[in-house]
Amino acid sequence: MVTPSRLVRFTAILAFISTGWSQPAHLEKITINYATRTGTTWPLYIAKEAGYFEKYGFDANLAFGVHPAGIAMLVSGQAAMTNYPLEQAMIAASRDGSLVMIGSSYRKSLFALMAGKDAQSVRDLKGKRLGVSQIGDAPYNYAVGLLSKFGLTPRDVQWVPIGTDVNGRAAALVSGRVDATMITAPVYFRLEAQGFRSLANTSDYDDIYAPTVYLFKKSLVAANPQLPELLIKVHTEAVKRFYDDKEFALKAYLKFTPEDRADLERVYDRYAKTNTFERVPYLTTAAVQYMISHPVDDQVGARMKNFDFHSVVDNAPVDRLVREGFFEKLFGPGIKAEEDRKAKQAFR
Repeated sequence: MVTPSRLVRFTAILAFISTGWSQPAHLEKITINYATRTGTTWPLYIAKEAGYFEKYGFDANLAFGVHPAGIAMLVSGQAAMTNYPLEQAMIAASRDGSLVMIGSSYRKSLFALMAGKDAQSVRDLKGKRLGVSQIGDAPYNYAVGLLSKFGLTPRDVQWVPIGTDVNGRAAALVSGRVDATMITAPVYFRLEAQGFRSLANTSDYDDIYAPTVYLFKKSLVAANPQLPELLIKVHTEAVKRFYDDKEFALKAYLKFTPEDRADLERVYDRYAKTNTFERVPYLTTAAVQYMISHPVDDQVGARMKNFDFHSVVDNAPVDRLVREGFFEKLFGPGIKAEEDRKAKQAFR
């Protein structure tokens, strides 16, 4: 006969076992740097809000810090990964070979060269003050690319380091501290409404490459070889959610970076139409070669031309995810053609 006391003890044991089984597995705490509050970081916002980090075993902290903060965080061990502009990543990796670029998930931003109301063309910027966050950062590199389309060189303008992100550069333009600067959408939409002029946009030039890469410290990857693949899975799940669920994508972005919703919808629609986020994130040969051919200065150019980037670019984790069928399971069998095409374009 089961006495009441035995029944209570038995019920308690069952409750304990049930509770223990329902607890989530141990989550690894990691920090991920993001260098800009723009669409570049959108999938990270989605991953955080949708629980994709937890799905793959991570308790992730997203930490903002403009260049060179991301590099410093990797080197010091403060961050496990950063989504970094390719050229800055290549410059950093070519210094001592201690960093590694594993895949690329983002093609380019809607990045406009914005100027005061008197400028009619990029050519009108000759001798003018052009604002960047830092000399050699992504806005600097994109500005140099656009200047070259109109026959100007970096020496034809006065570079003004602002030291902050896109909002700081916008403020410098509005205040008259600079005559022009590179501004991402949706911030430049507001400047256009104030009468400032968009002289050129990187999105209009297919031969200006401006992707981001997953950047890691080599020693961390050696100690945790599954880390890059797991984080690529997290990011790719977020990319799929971006394309599948506009409303969720907008809410995730606005939680981390408040913007005018109508302006952000314009950015979303452009990104979705042009497939800005890569479903199969190989880093391409064309992008790497473009950066080598368009260095920020002669000294950096000489170092990059003499450096073997095969030692710091690794597309193998993406290859393994292709072989195990991760992308096909996530996106469906129609992704196979894209896998084959991207694999042929990958830097090897």
